[in-house]
Amino acid sequence: MLIKPINLGVIGAGNIGNVHLSAFKQVPDVHIAAITDVYLPIAAERAAQYQIEKVYPDAQKLLEDDEIDAVVIAVSNEWHAPIAVQALEAGKHVLLEKPMALNVQSAKQIVEAERKSGKVVMIAHQRRWESVALQVKDQIDKGALGHIYHAKAAWMRRKGIPGWGTWFTQMERSGGGPLIDIGVHMLDLTLYLMGNSRPVSVFGATYAEFGPHKRGIGTWGKPDWNGHYDVEDLATALIKLENGATLSLDVSWAALTDTDNRPSIQLLGSQGGASLRGQEGKLLAELFDSEVDIPLNDLDEPEASRLRMNQHFIACVRDGKEPITSVMSGYTNNLILDAIYRSSQSGHEVIIDWNI
Repeated sequence: MLIKPINLGVIGAGNIGNVHLSAFKQVPDVHIAAITDVYLPIAAERAAQYQIEKVYPDAQKLLEDDEIDAVVIAVSNEWHAPIAVQALEAGKHVLLEKPMALNVQSAKQIVEAERKSGKVVMIAHQRRWESVALQVKDQIDKGALGHIYHAKAAWMRRKGIPGWGTWFTQMERSGGGPLIDIGVHMLDLTLYLMGNSRPVSVFGATYAEFGPHKRGIGTWGKPDWNGHYDVEDLATALIKLENGATLSLDVSWAALTDTDNRPSIQLLGSQGGASLRGQEGKLLAELFDSEVDIPLNDLDEPEASRLRMNQHFIACVRDGKEPITSVMSGYTNNLILDAIYRSSQSGHEVIIDWNI
């Protein structure tokens, strides 16, 4: 039986768009049919590299193509919600890069558009698909950790501010600094491993001690010294969940701290624990009054997590199933991010409003 290929359009041909292109080229029965970018020469370059027939001048023109079944949206944060809503209204399935939106208001627009369209929306949180994370999740599902009552998530970069002065460091265009950039990854994966209990309250604080002074500059992105920096360079928060568990979060682009720059998660369960650091991990237990550590090996080839994620998206499109990283998982992340920023401004705990 012949399977009709999914015709895919890619909106955004930069670094992340290129990663998606490389992964989707390995997914059976997917035809990358069209591409666009605000900088058309890079779109044309990718089209030649991946044998893509159509290069459109903008997202609107690509979305008007009736042959396109689904789109990847890999653009700057400010355009996530507008293009996602536009794509859903055009009848396309959507794989949307993180964060889902700049803020809760924009995230709500995507949720409402998804409900009206009946199409699949998946948020591209590839860390759920990494080998060690999958092994830990398998043990959690088997009950090996018992009740996970607390977790610590961190990604502390010492000198890693990306693209100083560009959209990365402008609140109006990015929605925030490291909290919305890398913190959203840590939130998403940790909440998933903890069982996706709803957040009920947040106490948080953000700081900008390095970026405004052009210190802590990293190697990602090309700086625009004529631009500006009005986002945080460190954020910290304590999140309370509906089931009584708590999650502490610490993320930075720049901080004078003894760190190896790798993301880390510690899960504290009533029957066992787990530690994830970068691509490494281990399970923690107590047996016969002795401490027992069980190492978890990284079994992945480069970008294997992206390939698994993209395969899942295509399977959901074909079967009409809700993705693991659904639109509501993205909305939950935006609720927490907004609450942390609001708490930092007010100095008080923020109660999460689930009215949607």
